[in-house]
Amino acid sequence: MTDSCHGGATTPVLSADARVLLVGSPNAGKTSIFNRLTGLNAKTGNYPGVTVGRSTGALTVDSQRFAVEDLPGTYGLTPISPDEQVVVDALSGDLPGIGRADALVLVIDATTLRRSLHLVAQVLALHLPTVIALTLTDELAGRGGSLDLVALERALGVPVIRVVAHRGLGISDLRDALPSWSTWPRPVLDAPFDGAEQSAWVESVLHSAGHRPAGPDRRTARIDAVLLHPLWGSLVFAAVMVAFFQVIFAFAAPLQDLVELLFSGLADVVTRFVPLPWLAGLLGDAVLGGVGGVVIFLPQILLMFLLVSLLEGIGYMSRAAFLMDKVMGAAGLEGRAFVALLSSFACAVPGIMATRTLPSAKDRIATMMAAPLMTCSARLPVYILLIGLLVSPHERFGPLQVQGLVMFALYVLGAVSAMVAAWVVKAVQDRDGLLMPFYMEMPPYRIPTLRSIALSMWGSAAAFLRKCGTIILVTTILLWLLLNLPLHSDAELRAAGIDPADDGAVSAYVLDTSAAAFIGRAVEPVFDPLGFDWRVNVGVLASLSARETFVATLGQIASAADPDNPAHALAAMTYTDGGHEGETVFSAPTVAALLVFFVYALQCMSTVGVMRRETGTWKWPLIAFGYMFALAWVGAWLAHGAVLLAVAAGAAP
Repeated sequence: MTDSCHGGATTPVLSADARVLLVGSPNAGKTSIFNRLTGLNAKTGNYPGVTVGRSTGALTVDSQRFAVEDLPGTYGLTPISPDEQVVVDALSGDLPGIGRADALVLVIDATTLRRSLHLVAQVLALHLPTVIALTLTDELAGRGGSLDLVALERALGVPVIRVVAHRGLGISDLRDALPSWSTWPRPVLDAPFDGAEQSAWVESVLHSAGHRPAGPDRRTARIDAVLLHPLWGSLVFAAVMVAFFQVIFAFAAPLQDLVELLFSGLADVVTRFVPLPWLAGLLGDAVLGGVGGVVIFLPQILLMFLLVSLLEGIGYMSRAAFLMDKVMGAAGLEGRAFVALLSSFACAVPGIMATRTLPSAKDRIATMMAAPLMTCSARLPVYILLIGLLVSPHERFGPLQVQGLVMFALYVLGAVSAMVAAWVVKAVQDRDGLLMPFYMEMPPYRIPTLRSIALSMWGSAAAFLRKCGTIILVTTILLWLLLNLPLHSDAELRAAGIDPADDGAVSAYVLDTSAAAFIGRAVEPVFDPLGFDWRVNVGVLASLSARETFVATLGQIASAADPDNPAHALAAMTYTDGGHEGETVFSAPTVAALLVFFVYALQCMSTVGVMRRETGTWKWPLIAFGYMFALAWVGAWLAHGAVLLAVAAGAAP
């Protein structure tokens, strides 16, 4: 999964003395080497004129500056997907505004050397200065394999450096080799291109290097016998997902209380030391009540990405993709689409961008249309808030917390809906389409390093906080203005029967007659059947900028109603007019409707924007927004009615 949520800007070409590209197959350790070489100097973005992502970093060795770039993983230079096409274009210098590379670092997995040498043959034929970084030699030895590095270097005609990136071994040797890139030795003759002849060349290189292949990883085989079993593997997968959400609720609560205590203390400081009422309101309601109301869910976000990083680092995610291949096949897609959908659990933006690995354009469209239905991290604060209003944290089903089970059910609902949506889109586009074979490498089970987990969590937390400090901050300030305008003089308040000295009555009157109230009431005919009042409507409209803004909006409204106890004000909020006047707004039917609405609604303009860039047309983003809003409205209406009937049946004697 990617760490950033809404990236995608074009990264400028770094000014450097030489440009070095990292090339290699997936799971070879290429990105780990890139991270070790560039440290905190890495930047992410897109290639100029191309939507495929790129990672670039700066490195200085012996006063020479290097621009290091991590290319997408590829098994060969015959492209079948946009990602692989970019690798070919980057190596040939055909990308606009970038030019040809000066040198290559070719990252090769020692445990899959026979297969990797075919990529080596194709890359060396480009006649660029190349050094080979041979990774996973420790695993090769641990599984009974062997290899003579000096003999391999002699057979290939290029430098070979042993690297164990997760432990930092060989990184200094690789770094020290870069300044002499122009004098690296090169092969005298190219490897043959013909398939049979190239295979014979590979065998000769392996023989010359004294290669003994790694034996099977017995531990991995024993674990896979259970985890890849159609029945037991599926049960384990379900158990892992249930435990996942139990942990998020059970362990995050104490940390969330600390964050809430911090923002409460800051609110007290604002009240005491800011003399201007309007500035105190802006800081207290918009910044602390709005943005702080979202930041309070940072512990859950961090826990979620910690668990995801652990599952990815251990190697379980590829097993989950294998298990889901048959499910994806039922939806008319291949298992690779699951990887893109899995990325959408972090954010739909990288999930949509991950569809570039799919060879079929029709599969890419179907997966893009389904990706926003996967439950992204932006929905997490909304779900946690609403589930907290619906279910007591003390309510349990046996040993399991009901809040965690409800969260799990919402994730399942989103995933199942995504499968159905993909099946419909694929069926409409390609009624007679054939599924392409699905190949996915199963890496051995590994213990992830603390550094890799920390980097993943930091990237996720930084992206979340940047979002809070930009999109959500701007939106909450705008909402604060809408909630407090127009201004009312004391004479106007008295004419309306409000005592200007009664702060509570003034706040209620200002809120009820604000510009936001006017907007919220204007759309009531659309949302009234779902049980939403004007305040909820404002939150729903605000969430178009970012889903988390729904939480920030309700936080502002609750703070305005009761600055001392906004959580109680939210739970006790009642309809101020209409046929439900005096009734609780966040009743079980309305909360259920809101949960289902946010499962389906495409409340994210960044997702719409990246879908437009990936498809090259507004057609598919508009279709996605329209069908998801229709699903959200109908689903929320059904949920509201069903829970209303259930409550009525339970109350009947």
